[in-house]
Amino acid sequence: MRLLTLAALAAALGALAPAARAEYTPEAKRLPKEPVWEAHLSDFSDSDYDRELEKLIGAYELGSHRKIRPGTKHKVGLKIYSDSGPGMATPTGLVKAMIAALQRRGYASSDVFLVGLNQLRLRMTGYLPSLVTGETAFKNNPVYVLESNRYYDPVWFYDSPLPERFDPIFAARQTEGVSNQSTKDSDRKSFLATPLFLDADFWVNLPSYTDHQTLGVNGALVNATLWNASNTARFFRSPTTAPAAVAEMSATPELLQTWRFTVVSLEHYQYIGGPFFNSLYTKSEPLLWLGTDPVMLDALMRARINSARKQEGFEPISDEIRTLEFAETLGVGSTLIKNAKIIDVDAPATAVVAHP
Repeated sequence: MRLLTLAALAAALGALAPAARAEYTPEAKRLPKEPVWEAHLSDFSDSDYDRELEKLIGAYELGSHRKIRPGTKHKVGLKIYSDSGPGMATPTGLVKAMIAALQRRGYASSDVFLVGLNQLRLRMTGYLPSLVTGETAFKNNPVYVLESNRYYDPVWFYDSPLPERFDPIFAARQTEGVSNQSTKDSDRKSFLATPLFLDADFWVNLPSYTDHQTLGVNGALVNATLWNASNTARFFRSPTTAPAAVAEMSATPELLQTWRFTVVSLEHYQYIGGPFFNSLYTKSEPLLWLGTDPVMLDALMRARINSARKQEGFEPISDEIRTLEFAETLGVGSTLIKNAKIIDVDAPATAVVAHP
């Protein structure tokens, strides 16, 4: 069984020839189906995250009528982000708070595993033990490093006729000293990591936000797709192919069915120069969001990133980057932030806040 094929979804995206993608507009916008729950942080401490995240999860359980409790697999996966390095990774305080919230709902700490892409960056950001001290706050939690290639299943892959992994111009440099054991067939496949949707009762997305030259917004959708799969660097050569790949992979039924929600901390986000971390172009807001619509969360952050760009005299993210609009067309979520229902869990009467 193949996970996804470009041909199977081409009709939904209007065939998406490169020339057509730049001109693409969805036939109809999708109204938001679910609210975004919002909490207010005070000092970004571990206790601050623990208190506010518990409020968010409680509000989600009440509003969705879905209690979090152990299922048959008795495991939960957390997809964290560390690929921009220290300064722009998923806050460790948020991850510890999520683990504590799951423990209060019947899971043991060892039942919660973390999924990240790169071993070095996971170590640099505190998710793997320090080579100096040997210490980590997550010694009880399995950490799955995707670049180890131990967590991809040959049955589950995204098949795309996009260019092969090696650029012909630089092929000699890229393959120097590497034995040629790949094939054209394998080079066109991106294998999706299966632990999140095969080994867990459900999984939670914990992205960190930056802008991205090719994808527009590097956040919830990208953390769940390109940062959760193999052989995806090939997509970044083109601003027309990468957005389609993100949208198509995010629409995978198995991934969506087990994706419980996304939690976003605005402790830090970057509005230009991403995904490479640059502290000169970062902002911080004392907010924590929980939502089941990753498109809406990315759209809300795109608006914030564009606002920060405008304030600093930079151009907004290009309208030709259609990552969120493609995902909206495939039913993953909504981009209509003017219709977003934001529920403030810290308000006296749990107020609904209209997006400005």
